[in-house]
Amino acid sequence: MTTPEDVMKMIKENGLQIVDVKFTDVFGQWQHFSMPVEEFSPEAAFEEGMGFDGSSIRGFQSIEASDMILIADPTTAIVDPIFEVPTLSLTCDVYDPITRKPYTRDPRYVARKAVEYLRSTGIADTAYFGPEAEFFVFDQIMYSAGEYSSAYQIDSIEGPWNNGIFGFGHSIPHKRGYFPVPPLDTLQDLRSKMARTLIEAGVEVEIHHHEVGTAGQCEIDLKYAPLVKMADNMQLYKYVVKNVAKAHGKTVTFMPKPIYADNGSGMHTHQSLWKDGQPLFAGDGYAGLSRMALWYIGGLLKHINALLALVAPTTNSYRRLVPGYEAPVVIAYSARNRSAACRIPMYSNSPKAKRVEFRCPDPTANPYLAFAAMLMAGLDGIKNQIDPGEPAEVDLFEEENIGKVEMTVAKLNEALDALEADHDFLLEGGVFTEDILEAFIEYKRVEEVGPVSLRPHPYEFLLYYNV
Repeated sequence: MTTPEDVMKMIKENGLQIVDVKFTDVFGQWQHFSMPVEEFSPEAAFEEGMGFDGSSIRGFQSIEASDMILIADPTTAIVDPIFEVPTLSLTCDVYDPITRKPYTRDPRYVARKAVEYLRSTGIADTAYFGPEAEFFVFDQIMYSAGEYSSAYQIDSIEGPWNNGIFGFGHSIPHKRGYFPVPPLDTLQDLRSKMARTLIEAGVEVEIHHHEVGTAGQCEIDLKYAPLVKMADNMQLYKYVVKNVAKAHGKTVTFMPKPIYADNGSGMHTHQSLWKDGQPLFAGDGYAGLSRMALWYIGGLLKHINALLALVAPTTNSYRRLVPGYEAPVVIAYSARNRSAACRIPMYSNSPKAKRVEFRCPDPTANPYLAFAAMLMAGLDGIKNQIDPGEPAEVDLFEEENIGKVEMTVAKLNEALDALEADHDFLLEGGVFTEDILEAFIEYKRVEEVGPVSLRPHPYEFLLYYNV
């Protein structure tokens, strides 16, 4: 689909009955509303705009200036892969109804501006992104948090805690979930259904597999795509994965660290720059990289703690970012070393395959803001020729190396402080604006960091109740 006319033809040819319009809030939540096709107006959808209450969306408008409009992007039109009633799905951009200008707090607009800024620099014309978003598939979940109680409980047939009861007999030990065949891997068919649903929705899937963690940790890898397209795909990816699981009596979480003492779920993000159809990250430097690629890494590492606020944006993110679980907590780069924040995959010598893998992000990140921020950090590195230093070729957690390496910040509040102190690189070209960063930081501090820090933790009762 490329034009409104194409979309109207698609509605007719597929017998679609409902039109569903979707957009993303500041914190990455996909929002939507729907209308019968009889009420769908291409003039309203693609030109005039469709109204909604911006004060009811987190991080958007205050109540005295609540009216906002959506304008649909016809290139995003698909048949919704989840709804039973045949439904057209359109991804939208957010606009101010008075000025008719794009809304500065619309994450998709930030991503589009990042690509425009890249092109304006003359450095490259395309930024390719390839995230690897992991998730857990559970059989059951319970959680509650009140004034006088707090609890959660997870269950999975694969979990080793079920060994003590008669039954399945094929549980996966902690950190032993990487690539086992069934019956240990109970989720092969479910992941295949997720993958096929994504493909039917127009998302290219390269591979799927069980991940390292026990209790149903999985990964489905999408083929790399330009920045905005990949962010759109990530929203669709999470939507499909959760809903296909629900349809089969399972529940999915992209929460980075739901299981104690096992690996968490990351979103390792592969990225590269191209110009005129040619890759720019291949060269004769370290690990086959160009000087441009090394400077890009230098920018990521220089701004890493500020980036964390956007790419690992929850308090739970920092329960994953700890030593000992393949987590990238060392400010360094390396070929193959998975404890370094930046890795250079060595699977192929093809210049087209040369890329940088930034391992800190997790799938709770808003993909539009996360990808845009990583690109802006990398571009800052290129423009200022930031030297990333020497590569890390040793086990960074061996006893003789501990204390010699620089670690990332360890809590969300520290990352928010870093973003507040170091965000000028994001403001270049008007890509990010002060107002979206201020709204993001304030919400995270007030609604997440504060409430989590004030509440007693259940484990504290075990430690201190009888002191």
